Amino acid sequence: MVAPDPEVRPAPKRRTFSTEYKLSILAEADRCREPGAIGALLRREGLYSSHLTEWRRQRASGELQAGGSKLRGRKPTRADQEVARLQRENERLRAQLTQAELIIGAQKKLAQALEQALSDTSEAVS
Repeated sequence: MVAPDPEVRPAPKRRTFSTEYKLSILAEADRCREPGAIGALLRREGLYSSHLTEWRRQRASGELQAGGSKLRGRKPTRADQEVARLQRENERLRAQLTQAELIIGAQKKLAQALEQALSDTSEAVS
């Protein structure tokens, strides 16, 4: 009886293909005229027919542009957009408040200095 291998094998990684690679494979597939030529291309490149189907759909819809990339992940909901807008507005208002507090502080100091100067001149006159 053979003991099981205790080595943990890494999980396989999903293959990713660049836009340039997809476009080159689609161009080569479009040039295939003989029966079985597309199958040979797919075997040579280690691809599935579903790759060609998906890439053709992307090319037709304009998602597959040279040099372009599609954002992945969930699309932001209206609530997410509203939260982002409110956060930006909050930051803007905080900056305005900080600026207003600085101006008010400077005005108070100026008023105190003027009051002090006026009281010094009135004492000097008396």
